[in-house]
This record gives sequence, structure tokens and C-alpha cells, in this order.
Amino acid sequence: MLDITTIILTYNEELHIKRCLDIICPVVKDVFVIDCFSEDRTVEIAQSYANVHVLQHEWPTTKYAGQLNWALENAPITTKWVMRLDADEYPMKDLVEEMQQKIPSLGDEITGIVLKRRHIFMGKWMKGGIYPVKLLRIFRYRKAMCEQRFMDEHIQLLEGQSVEFEHDFCDHSLINISEYCKKHINYAYREATQVLNEMYHLTGSASDNITHLGKQAEKKHRIKCKYNRLPLFWRSFAYFVYRYFLRGGFLDGKEGFIFAFIQGWWYRTLVDVKVFEVMKWMKANHLDADSPEGRQALKQYIEDHWGIVLTSRDSV
Repeated sequence: MLDITTIILTYNEELHIKRCLDIICPVVKDVFVIDCFSEDRTVEIAQSYANVHVLQHEWPTTKYAGQLNWALENAPITTKWVMRLDADEYPMKDLVEEMQQKIPSLGDEITGIVLKRRHIFMGKWMKGGIYPVKLLRIFRYRKAMCEQRFMDEHIQLLEGQSVEFEHDFCDHSLINISEYCKKHINYAYREATQVLNEMYHLTGSASDNITHLGKQAEKKHRIKCKYNRLPLFWRSFAYFVYRYFLRGGFLDGKEGFIFAFIQGWWYRTLVDVKVFEVMKWMKANHLDADSPEGRQALKQYIEDHWGIVLTSRDSV
């Protein structure tokens, strides 16, 4: 058993949590499920495992990032390492073997481990398009935190270096397409808030503070900053073309088209619609988002219409 604590953030995850815990519990010393008062059997299932501890906590304003950082500060972690997983994620068998072989022998200078994530969509591995997504998901306790973003947050090392492992963990959602799209509608509000925050500095923080995230994550943030400066709506179409045709998403068949269309075109267009909606509202009310009054009005609009509260502590 590895000297690792796994942290899983949950809200109504009874569909996924058992599969995740069945795979990870025999591998790590402790698992902390940080639950946001689920209304299904998530907590009941989690509590049936001997090395799983459930803590209840409401989502902070920055959602996942704030919740994970709360867990890192408040959960009684006693292990050297921490692993972040979502309820619909799990490590592959060969990754587990690689972790067991390599982690005990890592030097003190190594404080983070980058893993490759594969997406299983509609029961099929999406080999084209965006694979592999490389994410820093294992880190030494007290040596990392989650960057404060409203969407697409990553683990940020506070010191030390990272290494990359060879094998994959899976993002394998079991929800149906209707629920999958509904989930992305909620993501679109957070993504649009992130875009507007970077455009108008609503929280007063710098948009380029993206160091120590891992090479691919840093590159991804820089590309996204450039993407957000492109014309609305055209950019979502261009991203779909890049992902589906140039990156080989079409090789994954009908499932690959659906995956690239929903994530690469429909979702990105929805984010642009929300941004466009706000810009029209600002213009109709003769508000300048570059002025203190305009920024305050925009923050109030986001809170009133999207239920997202921006404060000066929220970073990009």
C-alpha cells in the first residue's frame, strides 16, 4: 500500500464513486471524500470502505479549486503524497504498477508527478483529438495547491520539480448524453466567467501567473489566453476543425465526432454566447467594463444571473 492520500470531491456521484473506490482503495493508505451534501447514496457508499473518510463542506465561490484547497488545509492528512481524482476517474492497472514501482524511490527534489489522462466517451477510448492530456495529479503534501480558477484549474507546485509517468488514468463518465450536455452548460457559466475575468481583471489579479503547473498545463493556459483574444464564434469553429481534423478526432468514429462536436464546438460556442450576452447588456446599459463602475456592474450581473460570486481573492 502506497503512502498516498487520495482526495475525491463529490456531489451526487453514486453512479461513479464505487468504481473509483474499488480501484484506488487497495492502492493507497487513505482516501478523503470531500462531499458537498450529496442527496443520493454517495456518502453511504463511501463510508462502506475501511480507509475512506468523508468530510462535508459547501462549495466555495471558486468551486473545485476552492474545495480542493480547503481539503488540503483541513483534512487530517498523514501521508507523504496526495493524489487528486474525480469520482468518474480511476488509474489503469499499469499505472498502479508504475506508481508502486517508482514512487517509493523518488528523491526529495521530486514534489510532483504528471500523469496522462485518457477519455473514455460512450464506452470508447478517444485516441484522437486531445489525447494525451498531461496533468499534475500526484504531489507531496504541503508542496502544492490548486490554482484559483473558475474553470480548467490545475495543481500548482510551490517548490521542487515534477516527473512524468508513462501510463494513464481514465476519465470515464457513465452519465447519458443529456446529462453530459447539461453538465457542460454549467461549465459554460464558469468558463465565461473565467474569460470575462481575464478580459477585464474583475478580481484584480494577473492572468499570466501560470508557473509550476507542468509543461503541458502551462502551455495550455498560454494557448487559451491567445484563444480568448480571437473573434467570438469563429474561434470555436476553428478549435473544432483543429481538434477533429488536424488532431485526428475523426479516427474515433461516430463517438469521436460527438465528443469533438460537444466539447470542441458546441460547448465553446455556448461560452462565447454567454460572453456576447454580457457584452450586449453592458452596451445597452452604457457601461464601460474598463471603469471601476463598469467592473462592479459586471461582477453583479455575473452574481445575479449566473450565481457566481467574484471577490478580490479569486485569481485567474
